[in-house]
Amino acid sequence: MNTGEHLTTRGGEHVHDERTGHTPDSALTELRRRLEGGLARARLKKTDLVARTRLSRTTVQLAFQTDGPVPSTQTVTALARALKLPMEELQALQQVAAGGGSSDRPGPGRPIGQWDPHALEVHPAGTVQGDTGSPGQRLLPGYVPREHDRILTEAVQDAATGRSRMLVLVGSSSTGKTRACWEAVQPLAKQGWRLWHPFDPTRAEAALEDLARVVSRTVVWLNEVQHYLGDPGAGERIAAALHALLTTPERAPVLVLGTLWPEYATEYAALPTPGGPDPHSRVRELLAGCTVRIPEAFDDRALAEARVKAERGDRLLADALTRAGKDGRLAQDLAGGPALLERYQTGSPAARALLEAAMDARRLGVGLHLPQAFLTDAAADYLHDTDWNQLTDDWAEKAYAELAEHVHGKHAPLSRITPRLQRRPPGPSPDGAPSPRPTGPVFRLADYLEQHGRTTRRHLCPPASFWHAAYTHLTHPDDLYHLATAAENRHRLQWAHHLRHQAADCGSPNALFRLIRMRREAGDREGAENLARQAVDRGNSGALSLLALIREEAGDREGAENLARQAVDRGNSDALSLLAEIRKEAGDREGAENFLQQAVDRGDSGALSRLAELREKAEDREGAEILARQAADHGAPVALVRLAEMREAAGDREGAEILARQAADHGVGHGFSENPPRTILARRWPNGLDPDGTPTPPWQ
Repeated sequence: MNTGEHLTTRGGEHVHDERTGHTPDSALTELRRRLEGGLARARLKKTDLVARTRLSRTTVQLAFQTDGPVPSTQTVTALARALKLPMEELQALQQVAAGGGSSDRPGPGRPIGQWDPHALEVHPAGTVQGDTGSPGQRLLPGYVPREHDRILTEAVQDAATGRSRMLVLVGSSSTGKTRACWEAVQPLAKQGWRLWHPFDPTRAEAALEDLARVVSRTVVWLNEVQHYLGDPGAGERIAAALHALLTTPERAPVLVLGTLWPEYATEYAALPTPGGPDPHSRVRELLAGCTVRIPEAFDDRALAEARVKAERGDRLLADALTRAGKDGRLAQDLAGGPALLERYQTGSPAARALLEAAMDARRLGVGLHLPQAFLTDAAADYLHDTDWNQLTDDWAEKAYAELAEHVHGKHAPLSRITPRLQRRPPGPSPDGAPSPRPTGPVFRLADYLEQHGRTTRRHLCPPASFWHAAYTHLTHPDDLYHLATAAENRHRLQWAHHLRHQAADCGSPNALFRLIRMRREAGDREGAENLARQAVDRGNSGALSLLALIREEAGDREGAENLARQAVDRGNSDALSLLAEIRKEAGDREGAENFLQQAVDRGDSGALSRLAELREKAEDREGAEILARQAADHGAPVALVRLAEMREAAGDREGAEILARQAADHGVGHGFSENPPRTILARRWPNGLDPDGTPTPPWQ
C-alpha cells in the first residue's frame, strides 16, 4: 500500500494509522467517545442536534450508536460544528474508521491499490517485444486524457469531499470507457478507498446480494452495466438498491462507476408506449443525468498528446498510431478490435461461417453463452457449396482452434468459456426452476465482432441451418423466445411457430402468453383457456388475468371476476383494470371507479385516462379534465387528445390548440383514423397543415 496513506497492513487489512495511532475499530470508538463528551459538555440532547445540524433523526442516532455504521464525513463535520469540537481531528478519526470499517462487519470489496486493472476488465494492450518484464506480461499504454475525463474527475472530487455520485460512461466497444474509470479512481486509492466489482456467481446476483452491505468510501464498479440493470429478473431491483445507496446520507460517500453500450442506453431511456409495459422505469430514473458519452475517436488534441507520449518511449502507443493515427480510433486499435476484424475477414470459410452464425445468434437475442453443438450445425448453410464440399471430417475442430488464437495476446474471436455454477440455497427457487445448462462446450463471441455483426448484418436473415440448429440444440427459454420473435419478424413463420412452442415447453412465460393470444385471435377459446390454465398451474400469477379475460369473453362474468380478484391478491395490478371493466359492464360505475383508483395507487398511469372517461360520461367534466391532465403528466400523451377535445367543447379553442400540438409532438394521432390532433388544428387553421403538422400561414 502507498505509504502516503499512513496505514500499515497485515494480511491485506488496515491495522494502524500513524497519524492518529488508531486501528479502524479504535478510531470509531474514539470518535464516538468525543461526540458523547461534546454532547454532555454542551448540555444538549440528540433532538437538539437534529435541529441544529438539519441531519435526520436516524442519522444522528446512528452516529452515536455503538453498533452503528461509520458516520459519513458530512455527518461528522456537521456534528463537530454544532458541538464546537475540533473538526479536523474528528474528520481524521472518521477517515481511519471508514478506511477499514468495523472488523466484524466489513463491506464488500478491497482497497483500490490491491486491484489489478485487468481483473476489472480493463483491456490489456498486448506485450512489447524486448521488454524487461516477463514474457507475455500484459501491459497498458500511457493514458491520454480526453473531455470525458474532466467530468469523471469532477465526480471523483465530489466523492472525495463527502458527496455520493454515480457516473456511467456510454460508448461503443473498445472506446476506452473502462480504462477511463480506472484512471479516475487512482486519487481515491491514495485516500484508502475500497473498490467492489460484483461478479460472482453472476454480476446481477452478486450486486443484489451485497449492495446493502456497501460502506462509505467505496467505489462500486459496474463494468458493462447492461449485465446488471438489464437483467430481466433483477435489473429493476438493482436500480432501486443503487438509488437507496446513493441517497442514504449515513452511507455517504460512495462512488458508482459504470460503462454501457449506446444501444442499451437508448433502450433504457425510451419511454413506454401508452398503456404498454415499462420494464426499465427505475433504471431510466437512475441513469437520468448520470451518463456521459465517449467519442468513437480521439480528437486532434488527444492524438497530439498520444504522439508526444509515443516519442517519449511508449511503444504501444507508437505501434497503434501507425494504424489508427488517421481516423483517431486509437482505443479500438489498442484493444485489438481491428485485429479481430481482420481475423474474421481473412479466416478460413469454416471459421467465418462459425463467426457469422455467432453474430446472428447474438444480434437476434441469444445469450452470451453459445453452445458448440448449436454453432457447428448452424454454420452449414453459411458456407458456399464449393467450400462445403471441400470440408474434411475434422473441419469443426480445426475452425474452433483457429478462432481460439489470441489477437495481440488478449482476445480471441470465439473463446471457449466455463459458465459459473449458480449456487443457491436449498429449496425451491422464487423465480421457478433454473434454466437447463448446455450439456457440451460453450463459446463467447468477442465483443468487437458482436457489435460489428449488429451493424453489418442487421438487414440479413439467417439461413435454414441456423433456425434448425436453434430448434435442435438451444434450451434456454429466453433464447428460444427471442429467436421465435426474430423468425416471425423475418417471415419465417413455420420456424417461429416451432421455436415458440419449444420456448413455452422450456418455461418461457412470454412464449406461452403469445400462444394463448394466438389461440384467442384464431377463435380457439378452449385451446387458449387450456394453455392459460397450464401457466397458472406452473405458478404464473400473470396468467390469471389472461384466464379471467378469456372467461369474461365467454360470458362467464362471475368466473372472470373471481379469477381477476385472485390475480390482484397475488400482486397482479393489471387485473384491476379488468375488474373495473367488468363492474362497468354490470352498471356499477362506483365499483369500476374504485378498482381504477386502486390501479392508479399501484402506479398504473393508464388507469387515470380510463377514470377520466368514466367521469366524463357521468357529466363530471371538471373532474374528468383534472384526471386527464394527471394522466398526461404521468406519461400518457393520448390523454392530451381528450383534454384538447374537452377544451374545445368548453369553448377554449386556444387551449385546445396548445394541447393538440403537444399531442402531435408526442406522435399521438398516427393510430387514429381521423387523426384528432391534426383535426383540431385544422379547425383553427382553415388553410391546412404542412406534412409535419405545422399550420400553413394564411398568406400561402
